Formats: sequence, C-alpha cells, structure tokens
Amino acid sequence: MLKLTRSLVTAMIFVYCIMGPSSVMAIEIGQTLPFEKVQTLDGTYFEIPKNNTKNTLIQLWASWCPFCKRQNNYLESFSKRIPPGSMNIVTISIDKTPAIAKEYMRKNHYSFPTAMMTPELNEAIGKIRGVPVLLILDAKNKLIYKEIGEVFEEDYVELIKYAR
Repeated sequence: MLKLTRSLVTAMIFVYCIMGPSSVMAIEIGQTLPFEKVQTLDGTYFEIPKNNTKNTLIQLWASWCPFCKRQNNYLESFSKRIPPGSMNIVTISIDKTPAIAKEYMRKNHYSFPTAMMTPELNEAIGKIRGVPVLLILDAKNKLIYKEIGEVFEEDYVELIKYAR
C-alpha cells in the first residue's frame, strides 16, 4: 500500500511539473517582457528607451539553423525597407559562443544588432520549442506578435504595419 501511495504521489508530482504553472513557460501574447539592456556582439548596448514610442522586433536564431538563415536574410531586407528609426530591432543568438555568432554575422553581411542569449533573457522569454522565433513588443514591452518557426518574406511585408 505504501509503495502504491508513493507511486501515485510521484506520478502526481510529475504531471504537475509538466502541466502545472511554471516560470519557464514561454511568453505569450499580452504578457510583458521585462527586457533590460543587452550587450551586442560589437560591444555596444541595445536598450529599449524608458520613454519608448516604437515597437520592438526581437528575433531568436542559431547559426546552424537553415530556417534562421533564410529568415535573417528576410529580416535584413525588412530592416532596410522600413523607415529609419521606425522600429527597434535586435536579434538574439542561441549559439554556444559569441565567436560562432560573430563569424556567422560577418560571413552573411548582416547589419542588424545581435546579442547572445543570457540567463536573464532566457528566463524572461521562457522555454522556446525551436528557432527561429520572432517576437514583436509594443512600446510598453507587451508582446503583440509571436511566431515560432520560419516567417517568410511575404510575412515580413505584412510586419511593416508594426513600424511607426
């Protein structure tokens, strides 16, 4: 009987851990992302201004991901198509080292700011199920758009509406 009770309790804890509330759950539409400043690969800092009036596009990617490469090409074109200063844009690499991400950025001639995933960002964004991930925050850092998986060039054309 004791063994059955232990098994039942263990099973209940397991189910709760999987299904129950967790601080590692991914950020969802309507939630606020506590986004602090991050150091970019070029040594500067990206920070959403305190009196921000623009939306912010955040893209998570990895150098080994073929979908990310295509999407980063679309983002590069998008960043040149929107009016200058109309949107905050930063990307976050989940690569193992900054050297890998820097080489990838250099090799592909990308000009958008890129930072490395940090424990703080990882906790704020929550568990992601794959890359690329595209997030758009409003001026108050509330998530208004989220896409997991590749966003295509024609989708970026529609995202222009978020540039102000």
